[in-house]
Amino acid sequence: MAERPLPAARNIAQEASRQISQGLQKYWLKAALLGAAAYLVYQKDLAIDLQFSNIPAAAIWLADPAEESLTVAARPANVSLLEPGPSPARAQKAGPIPVRNEKPANVSNLANTYSNLTNENKGLGGSESEALKVEKRRKQLQYVRRFSKVAQTEMEKFGIPASITLAQGLLESNVGESKLATHNNNHFGIKCFSRTCKKGHCSNFTDDSHKDFFRKYKSAWESYRAHSLLLQRNSRYNSLFNLKHTDYKGWSYGLKKAGYATDKQYGDKLINLIEDLGLHDYDQ
Repeated sequence: MAERPLPAARNIAQEASRQISQGLQKYWLKAALLGAAAYLVYQKDLAIDLQFSNIPAAAIWLADPAEESLTVAARPANVSLLEPGPSPARAQKAGPIPVRNEKPANVSNLANTYSNLTNENKGLGGSESEALKVEKRRKQLQYVRRFSKVAQTEMEKFGIPASITLAQGLLESNVGESKLATHNNNHFGIKCFSRTCKKGHCSNFTDDSHKDFFRKYKSAWESYRAHSLLLQRNSRYNSLFNLKHTDYKGWSYGLKKAGYATDKQYGDKLINLIEDLGLHDYDQ
């Protein structure tokens, strides 16, 4: 026969059970609130994780290089004209990219890089997206609107077709965005061959060879006038002035033959630009 529990032990167990029951009745509201709070925290963490997983990982550099140690925003939806960013996996691992005040590497200092010419202007096959073509055309027309009057003024004074001046300006300055155009106001790649010029007269963009010094101008207009004087005063271009000012094809091939540029397709590119943008209308 099993032994009965001792009265003292049974009393202790009953007392403990009674105290637990009273504690639950007294603090049940607090316990429920704590449980609800813990649940909400858990749910919030889950929601944050889901949102973070949907944030675009790619980022772009801020436009102002002077702002250092700043994080960057997510890449806009239309990035056809921006430099490619890091891969999503790499960006998620690395986090926001700090902005450093550093000079970009491998940036061409020369004028005629042609990045804002469509492939058709360059005489190449059409392999560009329509969005990219539209953006390039917008920049080209903006440049033409800005300098068309200047080109016509130079035509009236010197006899150089306005279409030729505009096409060369577009080509040589990369629609005014080349470093030579933005830093030197030099829209035609005009070099400096003087060895006795004053400070600020020219600048070197490539190496220590003196043939790589390019003229600096106070304004873009001065660059246009210097272009007219260059063609008028240099004997190699004399034969061009025997052509009609409406003969843009003769001028284009004549400039190439006279050695204005080393590009073998230089004449064709000028003609493509003139016909594509209707620049010959400014010769009338």
